Amino acid sequence: MGVTTEELATIESLLSASEPLDFLELRKKFPHLKWTKCDASDVIEEPFRSYAAYDVHLLNAQDHCVHVTTEPTEATGFAIAYKPKYS
Repeated sequence: MGVTTEELATIESLLSASEPLDFLELRKKFPHLKWTKCDASDVIEEPFRSYAAYDVHLLNAQDHCVHVTTEPTEATGFAIAYKPKYS
């Protein structure tokens, strides 16, 4: 099961807020999704969304091999890739 439209809207509003990202809050609100942090230079794929401090990539781990996806309906988690001046 992927990310629903409602979940995606809530997640995007949290990610686009002007306050610093509260990674723990994301994990608490969406415990069924996997969350990981990394440096933006660690991910070569185009981000699903891009913000000033970080890029957001959708992750799919349904087949026991994690890969980046562009489809929210396939996503089982998110990678928050921090940009250099914000890491």
